[in-house]
Amino acid sequence: MSAFPAFGPGAETHHLTTDDGVVMRVVIEGDGPDIVFIPGGDTPAEGYAQIFARLTDTFRCIAYDPRGAGVTTSPPPPWTMADYARDCAAVIDAFCGGRAAVCGLSLGGLVTQATAIDYPDKVRMAIPMGTAAYIDGFTRDWMQAEIDIRKAGVTLPNYFLAPHYAVYAFPASALADHNLWAEIKEAYTARFSGRDPKDTIDQWEACLEFDCREALRTCPVPFRVIGFSEDIQTPPPMCKLVADLAPDGVFHEIAGLGHVSMSRHKPGIVADKLREILTA
Repeated sequence: MSAFPAFGPGAETHHLTTDDGVVMRVVIEGDGPDIVFIPGGDTPAEGYAQIFARLTDTFRCIAYDPRGAGVTTSPPPPWTMADYARDCAAVIDAFCGGRAAVCGLSLGGLVTQATAIDYPDKVRMAIPMGTAAYIDGFTRDWMQAEIDIRKAGVTLPNYFLAPHYAVYAFPASALADHNLWAEIKEAYTARFSGRDPKDTIDQWEACLEFDCREALRTCPVPFRVIGFSEDIQTPPPMCKLVADLAPDGVFHEIAGLGHVSMSRHKPGIVADKLREILTA
């Protein structure tokens, strides 16, 4: 089994070279208003494959491999969230005529916020999911621990990968489904067994350094923030703060879903919420 669901046969792959020397793999499918999807940490464009399958009848969906994931190459780290936002702006300019709705999960949610703040004229609407204006509390301690254990040279054995990471990604109801767990176990083992520890370190350190609380207060872009009621990584109050700080911010909480329920667990529910927001 692949680590990620595959895109449909209608998806087209492109490569974009930016002025900063980043060479990004970009996937495009569908026809309609443009939506740029930014993957979360450790995730290539395929993180949105199941969302594409449900939205490309109405929207032109674009996703790309961010720095530190997939086949995208970039100048050496450290990277900042401003670097990630500049990459997203380059995708919008190259494939969307300079303006698009932007949606991202986790690290991608932070990039969504940074892009809206740094390039407000390019973002029609910002839809960060499973996000934070600043990472603190348990989430900071957990992420820092994941960084530190890699810096210490510790490698998790394959048999521990899925049991370790899945509890941060899915709600208990999903993990209790034996058929779904079998799928998640195989996919998450394949996903993390080949992951370069340095890529995780570099991506996650950029997340921990990001703080957009003050900048959000004057950002003119409409923010429609999505949180998931069973999200351990970014609990709903953390997501709601983003909507509360933005002048035009609305918070949507989806019940019963975890941080990565949009892939393999309940992609249809997330896609339906996105469609509702985008067509309101």
